[in-house]
Amino acid sequence: MSYLLHIDSSSLGEASVSRQVAQSFRRAWRGRVVHRDLAAAPVPHLDAAGIAARTVEPARHTPEQAEAAKVQDELIEEFLGAGAYLFTVPMYNLTMPSVFKAWLDQVIVDGRTFDRSGPPPAAGRPAVLISARGGGYGPDAPYYGFDFVVPALEAVLGREELLGLDVATVIPELTMAPHTPALAALLPKHEASMAAAHEQARHLAAAIAAGEPLSSAA
Repeated sequence: MSYLLHIDSSSLGEASVSRQVAQSFRRAWRGRVVHRDLAAAPVPHLDAAGIAARTVEPARHTPEQAEAAKVQDELIEEFLGAGAYLFTVPMYNLTMPSVFKAWLDQVIVDGRTFDRSGPPPAAGRPAVLISARGGGYGPDAPYYGFDFVVPALEAVLGREELLGLDVATVIPELTMAPHTPALAALLPKHEASMAAAHEQARHLAAAIAAGEPLSSAA
C-alpha cells in the first residue's frame, strides 16, 4: 500500500474530538501517512476558472485557469496516489466544514476521479470517516434526521458513481456534554461514545492493515 492520506478539517486543533479519535487510528497505523490539514492550509473554493480549466485545452488556459488546474492536479494526484484514506470531518451547523467541501469540489472531476462509464480509479480502497458532533442525532434523539454530514459523505465517498471508496464511519457524539450543564445527564452516554469511537478507530486501522473489507470490519 502506497500511503494513508489523512485529510483533517476541524478548526479546533488539538481540542478537536474528531482529531483526537483520528490519533487513535494513526497510533495503530503502521505505514506512511500524508497529512493535509485543511484548517491550517485551506484549499481554494471551486470557482469559474477551476471549472473552465477542466474542459479548456491546457495550451489555451488563462493565467487564472492555469493556476486553478495546478491546484486540482496536486490534490487529485495526492488522492489517487493513496492506498487508504482517513477523513476527520466534524459536524458544523448540521453539515460539514466548508474547507472539506472545498476539497471535495476540487478533487471530484469526471474522467479523473470518477468515470460515468465504469468504476472510479479508487474504487474499493478503504476509507475511514470520523465525524464528531456536539449532540446526538441517532434514532432516539430529538434531532434525528438532521445529520447532513455522514449521509452526504457516505454517498459522495462511497457510491461507485462518485469516488467508490469502501467507507467505514466512526461517530463520537454528545461532545458538548462535558461543557454544557443542560447536557450533564448525558455525560455517561458521551463517555461511552468516546470509548467506543477510539476502540473502533484502532480496530479499523488493524482491519485495513490485514486487508479486510471495511464493510465487514466496521
